[in-house]
Amino acid sequence: MAPGNNKSVEVPEFQAMDLELLTSNKKLENVQQNKPSIAPSAKAGTSSINGVHELLECPICTNLMYPPIHQCPNGHTLCSNCKLRVHNHCPTCRHELGNIRCLALEKVAESLDLPCRYNDLGCADIFPYYSKLKHEQACRFRPYDCPYAGSECSVTGDIPALLSHLKNDHKVDMHDGCTFDHRYIKSNPHEVENATWMLTVFNCFGRHFCLHFEAFLLGTSPVYMAFLRFMGDQDEAKNFTYSLEVGSNGRKLVWQGVPMSIRDSHSKVRDSCDGLIIHRNIALFFSGGNHQELKLRVTGRVWKEQ
Repeated sequence: MAPGNNKSVEVPEFQAMDLELLTSNKKLENVQQNKPSIAPSAKAGTSSINGVHELLECPICTNLMYPPIHQCPNGHTLCSNCKLRVHNHCPTCRHELGNIRCLALEKVAESLDLPCRYNDLGCADIFPYYSKLKHEQACRFRPYDCPYAGSECSVTGDIPALLSHLKNDHKVDMHDGCTFDHRYIKSNPHEVENATWMLTVFNCFGRHFCLHFEAFLLGTSPVYMAFLRFMGDQDEAKNFTYSLEVGSNGRKLVWQGVPMSIRDSHSKVRDSCDGLIIHRNIALFFSGGNHQELKLRVTGRVWKEQ
C-alpha cells in the first residue's frame, strides 16, 4: 500500500468480544463509583450535625450557644450569659474578651432546627432557632419553681417532685379534700411585719393547691391576705374557682376568684391584691374587739367549673 494510507488490522472475533466486555466492565465500575451511597451519607450527616452541636456548646455552662455568641482574639467562644460570669476574660486562654462577636457561628445557630431544651422532660418539638426561644418561654414541660413562700428556695421540678420537696424539706402539711379551715393567732397584733406562710397544700379533684397567708403593709396600712395558687399552668387553673371567708360575731368577709398558677410567684399574686385582704382593724374586730390578741379563722372551698 502507498505510504500514508491507513492500515486495516484484522482482530480475531474472540478478541473483539473480550475488548467489548472489558469496556462494559469499566463503564459499570465508573457508574458504581459515582453512585451515591445512602448509608455512608446518612452517617456522615449525623456526624456533621453532632460536630456542629459540639461547636455551639459553651465551654462553661455546656448549653448550646445562641446569638450573641462572643469570642476572644484567639477564637475561643462562649455564650453571652457566661461572658458576664467570667468578668470579660476568656476561660480558655485568659485573654480579655472585649466585644468580639463570632458572626459565623451565629449564622450556623440561626440556621439549625433544634430540640426544645425541655425534651428530657417530655417535649418532643423541634424548632428553628428563634421559634425555639419563643416556645421555651411557654413550654408546658418547663419545670416549676418551688412555690414555698417566705424563702428563696431555688429548687425546680415537675409537680410530683415539688410535692415531695414541700413535704420533706419545707414540712408543709398535706391535706386531702376541697374544703379547708385554718386559724391564725398573733399575740401582738400591733406589730405587722412582712411575713409569709404556706398554710397547707391540698389535693382536690386530682390536682394540688397551695393556700397562702401573709402579713404586710399595703402602703401604710397593715393588712393580712389569704390566697390560693394552683400547682399547674394557668390554662388549667381557669377550670377551678375558690372562695375564702373570714368573720365572727355575725359578720364576715368573703372572697371568690380563680386560683393563680404557681408559674406566678407568690409575691406577684400578693402585689396584685388577688385574694382576701383583711385590714388590721377589721381583723381585730373579728378577733373579739379587745385589741390584745389577733385570732382569725379562715375557711374556704374549691370547686370545678362545669
